[in-house]
Amino acid sequence: MKKIDLTEGKVMSVLTALALPIMGSSLVQFTYNLVDMFWVGGIGSDAVASVGSSSFYIGLGYSINSLVIIGAGIKIAHAVGRKNEEEAKGYINAGLVINLIIGLLYALVLIFLGKNFIEFLNMNNPTVERDSYLYLAVNGPILLFSFFNMLYARIMGSYGNNHYAFNINLVGLIANIILDPFFIYTLKFGVVGAAVATLAANIIMFIIYKVKFKETLKYNFELRLDYKKIVEIIKLGFPMSCQRVLFTLINIGLARITATFGSNAIAAQKLGLEIESVTYMVIGGLNGAISSFTGQNFGAKKYNRIIAGYNTALKIGMTYSFIMALLFIFWGEDLVKLFIRDTETIAIAKRYLFVIAFSEIFSTMEMVSNGIFTGLGLPKIPSIISIVFTALRLPMALIFTNFIGLDGIWLSITLSSVLKGSVSYLVYRIKIRKDYKYVKEN
Repeated sequence: MKKIDLTEGKVMSVLTALALPIMGSSLVQFTYNLVDMFWVGGIGSDAVASVGSSSFYIGLGYSINSLVIIGAGIKIAHAVGRKNEEEAKGYINAGLVINLIIGLLYALVLIFLGKNFIEFLNMNNPTVERDSYLYLAVNGPILLFSFFNMLYARIMGSYGNNHYAFNINLVGLIANIILDPFFIYTLKFGVVGAAVATLAANIIMFIIYKVKFKETLKYNFELRLDYKKIVEIIKLGFPMSCQRVLFTLINIGLARITATFGSNAIAAQKLGLEIESVTYMVIGGLNGAISSFTGQNFGAKKYNRIIAGYNTALKIGMTYSFIMALLFIFWGEDLVKLFIRDTETIAIAKRYLFVIAFSEIFSTMEMVSNGIFTGLGLPKIPSIISIVFTALRLPMALIFTNFIGLDGIWLSITLSSVLKGSVSYLVYRIKIRKDYKYVKEN
């Protein structure tokens, strides 16, 4: 696979070329999720609640797997920046092994313990609980394939070739659009049909990756598996993975609190999260772009480009997130009505988007800052920030709900995001920009 050099050329042009395919992939994933919500929403609020409650544990799997995605991505990008192809292949080998172990173990956990996970939410709705478990069980094998698809995309991103992942994700989207109504309505699988369609789409994507890029993505048996590289990947990815796992566990705790307001509240939160992901199409792209950009330039010791790249990404991200915040505030109800007709669920989701809108700019500050920290091989910084302030969500939610009800949960999420974004930017100013010697010495 051809390597794209991110250490040369105009920063804006390089970042844009790098970020656009990631944004495109995010757009595809966003559309992917919306297609599921559109078809599942046609079944009713209980069906949306089933998918919504399951999604927390699916997200937990992705959080755990970020250990290898982040760690391998950093080390491969650094090796590519140093133009050391053999070293890069060694890290690819290590990443593939870790990925397989995590994928198999978590798939088994979902299949055999998924029912207990769903019961923890205490939704008191037998239909929702049954469908939630079935949806979760099918997601066991889905995640195994999806974990590899995500690792493959990150490997290509480290080489600067994000457009390949976009094209493959597009194929997966088309497959999902075709298969969703077939499994959900034609075969009458209901909620489980959405999961089966997603499984089929992920298998198709996995096969394309393996066939088209087998030389880059295969396990290289000519190189000995370097256990030191496995340890390096785990050490780098562990802090960020812990952050994301904690984040997801807290969201599961918030979901338990939300469930006390009824299954409509769970459904509304799921819809709100999917609509909010419009913002993360761009911000997630900038996060991935600045991470790969920083990684290669750090490996090449071109530190001025790192700072310039951060400033450029932040300006783009904050402008976009401001526009999205206005959209959520003034047209949130119209967005929700695209997917569901239940008046109570619409009202709750509308309030969710309104409150969350005030944190969008700060979430952008956090994610772009995380990108530069990750690219520099400093994932502990964003991990500590996220752990400290995300942990405040549960006590804040318990306090606020006593005064303003369900909106207190949304307010706790917003306030923690404001704090995380503000502190992330301050740490960047102090640790990276102001104390510029730190970057040079490392």
